[in-house]
Amino acid sequence: MTASKADIERMVAAGEWRREDLVRVLGTQDADAIETLRAAAEATLLARVGAGVSLRGLIEFSNVCISDCLYCGIRMHNRKVERYTLTDDEIVASARWCAEMGYGSVVLQSGERRDARFIGRLVDNVRAIKEATRSERQPDGVGITLCVGEQSREDYQRLFDAGAHRYLLRLETSSPELFALIHPARQRFETRLQCLKTLREVGFQVGTGVMIGIPGQTLEQLADDLMLFRTLDIDMIGMGPYIPHAAAAMPADWPVAPVETRMDLAFKMIGLARLSLGDVNIAATTALQALDPVGRERGLRFGANVIMPQVTPLSVRKQYTLYDGKPCLEDSAGQCATCLEGRIASVGRFIRYHSWGDSAHFARRNDLPVELPQAPAVPRLPNVRADKIIQLHLKQD
Repeated sequence: MTASKADIERMVAAGEWRREDLVRVLGTQDADAIETLRAAAEATLLARVGAGVSLRGLIEFSNVCISDCLYCGIRMHNRKVERYTLTDDEIVASARWCAEMGYGSVVLQSGERRDARFIGRLVDNVRAIKEATRSERQPDGVGITLCVGEQSREDYQRLFDAGAHRYLLRLETSSPELFALIHPARQRFETRLQCLKTLREVGFQVGTGVMIGIPGQTLEQLADDLMLFRTLDIDMIGMGPYIPHAAAAMPADWPVAPVETRMDLAFKMIGLARLSLGDVNIAATTALQALDPVGRERGLRFGANVIMPQVTPLSVRKQYTLYDGKPCLEDSAGQCATCLEGRIASVGRFIRYHSWGDSAHFARRNDLPVELPQAPAVPRLPNVRADKIIQLHLKQD
């Protein structure tokens, strides 16, 4: 039995999200029930986190990878992709551009490597970025999130000591059985789970996430994903719809759910994460926009509060495609920046400029002050054309 509008109102009022409740909500197709979920998630967002949207300039600095995840376009055994690694100067220049634009934070993302040279360079890059982005508005430089996979405790500590303070390591699924089906045997669910625990012990704000709509995935497994986020006391979540890649190694006979089904589940997962976890940071991921021109804006309406605009140099951006149809491959970083304000304003939100945008959940758990962001007294003018286009799409939903 799926959840009705009245059921969701009761669940929201009770504030307790059991596994069977999550499954019923994920399965509902009732438009009134889904809108009730969305409105409740948005209200929770505004009360616990505020209306501000934090930006993370995404720098995909290398697509060299030693992992072989079956679904991924930069997996080790994909011989069709042209490998690259940005120079130190290119990485720091990209971060400096983000600081000048007021983004406040950057994400350094790459394929997985664990060799000493890779870690040593990354440590140096983190230090250089902190030094190069100090300003009167941000005396400690931009905030730095890392997304570079499984590492040793010692290397996590080195990266934290260098100045990175957030780390995203996606599980992709909370099901060990499903994880084993989409990864080679040498990549183990238990190892990834232990890394998340180690990251927290080191002191990072810790993020994880899942793919939604993996072939064979059940509603019960998605509900377990949400339950695991809570069990791990996660600070940040980045999740989006599963999107195939032409050069991936997923079995050809695995059925992929229709786009509408995967997107429907993705928005419900964001809303349920907001309602069940309250004050965590939740990203409106690029994968949402890959399947819907206003997917990220819809994600914000369901309770997301982080967006990661592309700043990877155009010369290599097409070589970092984890899935097919990735958006913004030909838009310059400046074009993305121009579009952002209109997109975010179209859903009644504003950008938190010159802010790290740290997790309120992390702050509350560690007895740190939490200040809900206030809209600027004199907002920047939005991109009117983008604003009108987005509003038109949203009205058609």
